[in-house]
Amino acid sequence: MASLNSYLFVSGLLFIIGLSGVVMRRNIIVVFMCLELMLSAANLTLVAFSRFNGTGGLPDYSAQMLVFFVITVAAAEVAVGLAIIVALYRARQTIHTDELTALKD
Repeated sequence: MASLNSYLFVSGLLFIIGLSGVVMRRNIIVVFMCLELMLSAANLTLVAFSRFNGTGGLPDYSAQMLVFFVITVAAAEVAVGLAIIVALYRARQTIHTDELTALKD
């Protein structure tokens, strides 16, 4: 059985990979996927703490219920985010963040 430290290590590694992708990438689709990876890392941390924080050997499910709400919000974010990306591509004909400026025509 894996320990809490193992789950936290994997979660931290996923979050660092996602953060580095957001900071270093220029493609808006890859940046969007890295944001979702960071959100998944936070969900993994919540589930890990929920599993190992139980009383009397039973897990505490309150954090896991929070994860379901986070996943629901993430699904809505994906729909809205992809719609924005498609609208930006139609308007500017590019998905590179360097070429997308809000105040220029």
